[in-house]
Amino acid sequence: MIKRFFRWMPNFWALLFLAVPVMGVATFVLADRYNIWLPRDVSEHGRTIDQLFFFILYLTGIVFVVTEVVLFYFAWKYEAKNNREPTKFSHGSHSLEVVWTILPAVTLLFIAIYQMDAWAAAKMRPPQIPFTAEVTGRQFNWDFRYPGPDGELYTQDDIVRTDGNLYLPVGEEILLKITSADVLHSFFLPNLRMKQDVIPGMDQKMWFKAKESGQFDIVCAELCGWGHYKMKGRVHLLPRKEYEAKLEDLRKEQNTMRTTNAVAAE
Repeated sequence: MIKRFFRWMPNFWALLFLAVPVMGVATFVLADRYNIWLPRDVSEHGRTIDQLFFFILYLTGIVFVVTEVVLFYFAWKYEAKNNREPTKFSHGSHSLEVVWTILPAVTLLFIAIYQMDAWAAAKMRPPQIPFTAEVTGRQFNWDFRYPGPDGELYTQDDIVRTDGNLYLPVGEEILLKITSADVLHSFFLPNLRMKQDVIPGMDQKMWFKAKESGQFDIVCAELCGWGHYKMKGRVHLLPRKEYEAKLEDLRKEQNTMRTTNAVAAE
């Protein structure tokens, strides 16, 4: 049956090469309509990241479509059953090889230069403010530590949470200290367009400014073991007053637990 199908449609492979760019472009066009595109951007710098993403997408997309159309053309024109001429071999063109080596190199160099401002803003120029919180990745959970009233981490009044919920103020510069307690992790905030690999023994920073309140996903973007799928959480972006009230509630809850444990130990 399969052989009969190929005999009935001798240019099947040519049409298959054509279907790839057609389906790819159709998916891109319909993605936003059916809400299967990028997650909603809630950060002030997200627009820069998205513009860089779309620039690279359009550039590579054009190359992809042109390449697939050329493959379709040659597969259709030189289909074996319709061309009985003897095969001719060529040793290629040195000039053509130089051209198609230089063009990708120049394109990659242009992209590297084009993205320098976005990279510097997100990875090289942290705000000169105290840490808002510390994020610790461990198999398989995100732990968070907030400075207490003294504004410093690693003191007696710190608030430590292991429930996967991170609370941050909206409309303010955020500076996070990120580390790992065991293996490689990757702290990823899709709606804030931020992702940072987390390396054991290395303290790293992440900074951003949220422009909308709400609850959004925290995920691990680095395969970190059998429980990687469970390593998720939620970031809660709150107005300043709600944020301070939430931290106060967490502080009281933590103090209550400490008192209860102390009484039980006695």
